[in-house]
Amino acid sequence: MGRAALTQRRRRAPSLEQTGIVASLNTDGFGVIRDGKAAFIAGALPGEQIRYQRMRQHSKYDEAQLLEVLQPAAERVVPGCRFFGVCGGCALQHMDPVAQLAAKQVELQEALRRIGQVEPAQWLAPLQGPVWHYRRRARLGAKYVRARERVLVGFRERLSGLVAAIDSCEVLAQPVGDLLAPLGAMLTTLSIRDRVPQIEVAIGDNQTGLVVRVLDPPSEQDLQTLVEFERTYGLRLFLQPGNAESVVPLSPGDPSLSYRLPQWDLTLQFRPTDFIQINPAINRTLIAKVIDQLQLDGQSQVLDLFCGLGNFTLPIARHAANITGVEGDAGLVQRGRDNATANGLANVEFNVADLSKLELNASMQAQWQKSRYSHVLLDPPRTGAREILPLVAQVRPRRVVYVSCHPGSLARDVGILVNELGFRLEAAGAIDMFPHTTHVESIAVLSAIT
Repeated sequence: MGRAALTQRRRRAPSLEQTGIVASLNTDGFGVIRDGKAAFIAGALPGEQIRYQRMRQHSKYDEAQLLEVLQPAAERVVPGCRFFGVCGGCALQHMDPVAQLAAKQVELQEALRRIGQVEPAQWLAPLQGPVWHYRRRARLGAKYVRARERVLVGFRERLSGLVAAIDSCEVLAQPVGDLLAPLGAMLTTLSIRDRVPQIEVAIGDNQTGLVVRVLDPPSEQDLQTLVEFERTYGLRLFLQPGNAESVVPLSPGDPSLSYRLPQWDLTLQFRPTDFIQINPAINRTLIAKVIDQLQLDGQSQVLDLFCGLGNFTLPIARHAANITGVEGDAGLVQRGRDNATANGLANVEFNVADLSKLELNASMQAQWQKSRYSHVLLDPPRTGAREILPLVAQVRPRRVVYVSCHPGSLARDVGILVNELGFRLEAAGAIDMFPHTTHVESIAVLSAIT
C-alpha cells in the first residue's frame, strides 16, 4: 500500500469515544472542544457536556461526530425542520434564535477588536425579525439520482456536495417552501431531467419566479410540462441555458418581479437573478435603521456606494436633498434608474463604476467622484470596501453608515477608517438577516473627526 493511501487511512480512522465540555462555536456553527487538539463537532453548543468521537484529522483540528448530549445547554431547542442535520441550508436550528443572534453579536464584537482594533462608543441592539419562511432568494441544487429514480431539489447536504433529500423547507418563503417535492417530481418527468443542475428562487410581492438552469434544450413535451407546472402553482418559470444574461421567461406576459417598501411609498422592480436583500422584513427594518443613523436633513447630499438597484438609495431620497448611487453592475444601475423614474423621484442619480478599481487622480475622476457629500452609505459584497475607502476619506462626509455581510471585512475596513483616515466608530450591531445560519450581517456607524 502506498504512502498516500496510508496517510488517507490514518486521517479517516475513528478514535475512541471521548467526553468533554464545549467551549465555543466556530464561524461555521460547529461546537469546539479544546481538550488537547481542538475538535469541531456539528450540533454541539457552548457549555454542553457531550460524548463525541474524532472522525477526521487535520493539522490544527479534528472533525468529530456528536454521539450524545450529556448535559444540554439552556439555549438548546428542538429544531423546527425534520431535515435539520442533513440539509446544509441551516446550521443553528438546535439553538434558540435569540441565542443565535447574541452569538453573532459576539462574533462581530470580537472581529472589531481583533481585526480592526476598534470599539464602538455604543453597541446597537441587534435587529430581529421572523425566523421561519423568511428567505425570498435562494439557489437550490437539482440532481437526478438514478438509485432513487427521481430528481432531488434542495440545498446541499451539510457535510457533502450532494443535494439533500428533502421535500420541504422551513426557511424558504412560501409558496416555494412547500414546493420542493412537487418541483422534483415534475423535473423527474422531463427528458432532460439529468441536465437540470440548479433552480434559482426569487420571490416578489407580486409573483414568484423560479429560474431553471438547463444544460440541454427542453423538448416540446418538456416545455408543455413546465408550462402546466407554472399554471398549476401560479408561478413564473424562467429558463437559463447559459449565463445570467441568457435567462428568458417560459411564457408570455410581464416577467418582472417587485417588492414594496410601504413606509416610503416605493415599489422596486427586479429580475429573478438580481441581487436583493434576502429577508424582506429585516430589509425594511434595516433601511429604517440606516436612515435613522445617517441623521439626514433636507440639505443632505448622500453617496450610496454598491447601491444595487436602489434598495437603500430610493428610500434615502425621500429624506435627502440629493443622492448619488454607484454600482458596478450596469443592469442593476438601469433597474435603479427605472425604479427612480417609476416612483417619481427626481433627486436621484445612478452611475456605473467598478468600485474595486477607481481612479483617485483628480484629473481622471468621473464627475460624481469630484462632488462633495455630507453622508456616505457603504453596502459592499463579502470582500468589503477597502479599495474605495480613500475616496470616502477624500469626500469627508460628516457621517458614514457601513452595512456588511462579513464581520471580518467590516472590521478590517472600519479599522482603516478609524486608525488611518480620521473617523470615529460611533456604533455597531448585528442584524438577523439569515436566522438559523452562521451568516453574520451587521451595521457600523462612523463620524468624521473634526
